[in-house]
Amino acid sequence: MSRYDFQIPVTFKHRIVFTRDAFSIENPALEKVLREGGGRRVVVFVEEAVAIAWPTLLDEVNDYFNALDFDFRGASLLPGGEPVKANDSLVKTVWQAIDQAHIDRHSYALAIGGGAFLDAVGYAAATAHRGVRLVRFPTTTLSQDDSGVGVKCAINAFGKKNWVGAFAVPHAVVNDFRFLHSQDEETRRAGLIEAVKVALVKDQSFFEWIEENVTGLAALDPETLEACVEKSALLHVKHIAEGGDPFEVGSSRPLDFGHWAAHKLEALTDYQLSHAPAVAIGLALDTLYSAHSGLLDPLAATRILRVLDGLKLSTYHPALDWVDDDGNRRLFDGLDEFREHLGGELTVLLLKDLGQGVDIHQFDRLLLADCIRELRVRWENHG
Repeated sequence: MSRYDFQIPVTFKHRIVFTRDAFSIENPALEKVLREGGGRRVVVFVEEAVAIAWPTLLDEVNDYFNALDFDFRGASLLPGGEPVKANDSLVKTVWQAIDQAHIDRHSYALAIGGGAFLDAVGYAAATAHRGVRLVRFPTTTLSQDDSGVGVKCAINAFGKKNWVGAFAVPHAVVNDFRFLHSQDEETRRAGLIEAVKVALVKDQSFFEWIEENVTGLAALDPETLEACVEKSALLHVKHIAEGGDPFEVGSSRPLDFGHWAAHKLEALTDYQLSHAPAVAIGLALDTLYSAHSGLLDPLAATRILRVLDGLKLSTYHPALDWVDDDGNRRLFDGLDEFREHLGGELTVLLLKDLGQGVDIHQFDRLLLADCIRELRVRWENHG
């Protein structure tokens, strides 16, 4: 006879800090986070593009830690962007730096950069000594309102998005709003797609707020942008902490609305189409499918597409229509890859109302092709 000897619930603390000028000695936020963990040694990894946008950043980091009694082991400038996820080169560089700086599990690694950079550095930190204390500083809209506040880290492999990675709760995430305004306008605006996504699957009132403020968001009004990013981040964190499956043991992925197509589009284009624009397209496709399959009121779908247009986000890319040698649409391979990533049966979240998702387990591929055709016609008519 088999039995469970015991079951003990395991809890974790997920710290999210919203601040500005975190490396100002007058700002206690970062020091408080580091003191709480009790660690002493600190090493910092900075994405090169961030250092270019903020030429004084490295000096500020050095001055900050020199004013405190932490054992600061220096800051490294490293490449970023989607190419750093293509292989494990950056991961190995970070491993080497962690080893040379004698960073252990009671030490801190700070990562300052966009989502791809945080993914690669985070995977290195999660696997060095089976996990050193990572403090993430997301610097883009996309990473501050979604990926940077999560508990996942990964690089790509075998032509698939995020195939190699881990679930590793960071010691803390510091959303320093100063970094938000260092991006170019298109990148800043595109990252708002994850706010639209989480509003659609979790909070109708937040979607309606986005609707009401779409002009200010499109114009990148600082106050409106920061409010949107903070609300999106908190909704993502709330799902991770309270959604019942923080490490995705099951087959449902409610925060991945629109992502099955997005991940495949990124891979098909060799990541020339980056994550945020790909999610906008995937979200538009799954919105139309939700409406045309009878799940979602068509008027709601129209409202969603109007918001995407208002944010100046494209909802079509030619890769949607690419076919293989046998004439099969290559995008549809993304459904099998999406299923395989978690295992079990295919589970994709669609919409049955604004702020309310529903899991489905199969697609009508002819209807899906019709939705792609509709997106292409919209693109041809409106650009």
